[in-house]
Amino acid sequence: MNVVANMTAMVLERRGGPLVARKLPIPHPGPGEVLLKVLACGVCRTDLHILDGELAGGKLPVIPGHEIVGRVEALGAGVTGVELGEHLGVPWLAGSCGECAYCRSGRENLCDQARFTGYDRDGGYAEYVRADHRYCLRLPKSYDAAHAAPLLCAGLIGYRALRMAGEASAIGLFGFGAAAHVLTQITVGQGRRVYAFTRPGDTDTQAFARELGVHWAGGSDEKPPEPLDAALIFAPVGALVPAALRAVAKGGSVVCAGIHMTDIPAFPYAILWGERVLRSVANLTRADGAEFMAALAHWPVRTSVTAYPLTDANQALADLRAGHVTGAAVLLPGA
Repeated sequence: MNVVANMTAMVLERRGGPLVARKLPIPHPGPGEVLLKVLACGVCRTDLHILDGELAGGKLPVIPGHEIVGRVEALGAGVTGVELGEHLGVPWLAGSCGECAYCRSGRENLCDQARFTGYDRDGGYAEYVRADHRYCLRLPKSYDAAHAAPLLCAGLIGYRALRMAGEASAIGLFGFGAAAHVLTQITVGQGRRVYAFTRPGDTDTQAFARELGVHWAGGSDEKPPEPLDAALIFAPVGALVPAALRAVAKGGSVVCAGIHMTDIPAFPYAILWGERVLRSVANLTRADGAEFMAALAHWPVRTSVTAYPLTDANQALADLRAGHVTGAAVLLPGA
């Protein structure tokens, strides 16, 4: 393998601190692993939760990033079905035990021994990353690396959340960022009505949502023009749960799609009564990934991305935190 000995990586060395640019040895793939040259890595709100210490556990120091598109540069022992030069996606789920009741029942996303990219394992805020080939995903060839990266978490988690909503016709999306902008295109393509809820007063994001075909767009402090069949919450704001419950009709569902959320305030039982359902979505399975990538052939999605050089990762995270990113932020190590 004709590569230099070291790579640039953006490393989290302490919770609450900035990422630090480091020169590190290029990792070697172990048994069952592939080494990927990172072509693009999405910047996810989960990365902010890791930086801020809002998720318990995880290793330090760590290289964040779990929306990785890379080119296979080397194969570890025992890797089959993967070719050098192939493009693969590396998602949040990096591994599971394969033996517990959750894994055996197709719910590896709930495995207590699950490992996660950019959290338990070094991720894609780097020029190279290694990954278990069994948990990598094949990507639609119609996307370049930058536009494919957001599909690997924003797209996947949004799609799993949509599945939890069942056959809902009128769907509210609370928090119109990377996940919602992907999911809107699929949901509109399915003939459903989408209602976009943004930060109050964020007219730019509301206009972006309308461009994508939503039926209505307004602030999270507004009521939709009709009762919703389901509401999917992507913003990590617990106060949105009672707001969403008030917006859904009897028998409707509210799905919390983030890995972390601020505390949910007390609310009257009356807004849950009427067989409304409140539930969460956790992580993803490999089956989710395969199903979602196949679905893109039926409902093509155009991802909107803002690209940053790898060494501008701190700026990308700051822009995401401030709500200044339309669609998704993506790091490009080669930029």
